[in-house]
Amino acid sequence: MPSSPPTLLQRLAARVNWLVERLCALLMAVMVMVIWFGVVERYFLHLGMVWTEELSRYIMIWAALLAVSCGAFYREHIGLDIVRRFLPPRAATALMIGLDLVSISFFAFLTWYGLGMAKTGMSQYASIFGMTMVVPFAAVPVSSALTTFQLFSAMMRGQEMTTPPTQ
Repeated sequence: MPSSPPTLLQRLAARVNWLVERLCALLMAVMVMVIWFGVVERYFLHLGMVWTEELSRYIMIWAALLAVSCGAFYREHIGLDIVRRFLPPRAATALMIGLDLVSISFFAFLTWYGLGMAKTGMSQYASIFGMTMVVPFAAVPVSSALTTFQLFSAMMRGQEMTTPPTQ
């Protein structure tokens, strides 16, 4: 049976995922460069720079949290697949929809909670950079909102997703 063409939601989800995947790769590359600079600086250059560890930590947090939405797009997160395999098709579909709704609810709550957390970060300062913590804390609501969107689009798309839809 030929598959139907991707909907606007599916195309948008695929484009957002494409962008987030590249952003994660860029963040990881920058993190590796910062860490390598920190190692070279500490053992060979002796310049006394201490910001590399803190910056690499913030970059890692952003990359890891953004990558959650990519896993949601491909439906590659931990689930109850073994249980679903032994259920009749209607029960398996109901289980998947129920899990999707619980996940969407959790990440929507995390988005809301993260907004408050980021707001609180406006009055807190990073120890080395002297910047407010709003940028590191914003990783929680941004990544949670993206994950909520990707979970919703995956739920609308159906049960399985191993390759991105055509763009």
